[in-house]
Amino acid sequence: MRAFAKIAPVAERTARRSTRYALRGIVIVYLALGVIWPVALVTRPTFADGVDAMAGALSDPLVTRSLWLTAQVAFSAVVVNTVFGVGISLLLVRYRFPGRRALSALIDLPLSVSPVVVGLSLVLVYGGVDGWFAPAVDATGFEVVFAMPGMVMATAFVALPLVIREVVPVVQEIGDEQEQAARSLGANAVQVFRRITLPAIRWAVVYGVVLIRRRFLGPVTQLGDRLIRPHDLELHLADPGGAARGRVERATRVGFEVRLDLVVGGQRVAATMTRTQQQALGAGVGDHLWVRPAPGAPTVSAAGPPPPEALVPTRA
Repeated sequence: MRAFAKIAPVAERTARRSTRYALRGIVIVYLALGVIWPVALVTRPTFADGVDAMAGALSDPLVTRSLWLTAQVAFSAVVVNTVFGVGISLLLVRYRFPGRRALSALIDLPLSVSPVVVGLSLVLVYGGVDGWFAPAVDATGFEVVFAMPGMVMATAFVALPLVIREVVPVVQEIGDEQEQAARSLGANAVQVFRRITLPAIRWAVVYGVVLIRRRFLGPVTQLGDRLIRPHDLELHLADPGGAARGRVERATRVGFEVRLDLVVGGQRVAATMTRTQQQALGAGVGDHLWVRPAPGAPTVSAAGPPPPEALVPTRA
């Protein structure tokens, strides 16, 4: 009996250890298939022609200007979304007012709206002669559409919910007892926020900022003489007008998206769509499709280094 009592704990520890190793193996396999493999598929073509080709591409004035423009838009959007995201989060958690639930529901609206729709809305509101605010904006000489402010506004709009949805649960969790105690000791609103609230939510804010950058930083492809993001391309089985015909050379599934590599007029073009869109289109390797920029999609001329104001939406 004593020998059996000694063997039982050993067998139990061995079983727990085997279960632990099996779970670790499952996690490693999942990371390899879901993260490492897709990243390798994306990274391999980058170094297909060696490091010198990549260094030459990074030294191109057009690339450096595009990277600098991206950095400017990214920094501006992060600052705007951080300030307004934290403020709206505190408003939703700390205060009760009419329309609070409606505001909370509207915050998630940008997540379900296509960036193309956002760009087109900015054009309709601020652009042309028929825009709602176009006459007033033109009178001041301040450019919104086709300029840096428009890009920052569109980026901030689509990424604002990412900060709010990260900060709100943390603010709810920490409560307001420490803030009330600080106020009772004579601290003003700025001191309470700087010494109590901000340290408690700092990691949620940081993660929200990371999600913001992930939301709008992405690859760029070239179609004709224009640079455009792959998910801003429309693919059709028949010519819808203003499109170029191309052949699908490769289809790569990454998560819930499908990346199509096409050859259009001897030029390699990358397009991104969801799996549902690809299944509805029936696009596969060897098929011929018609490609064009989506209405309102921002593009940049590939002829030479453009100024920031050259980022203009194409019209179909």
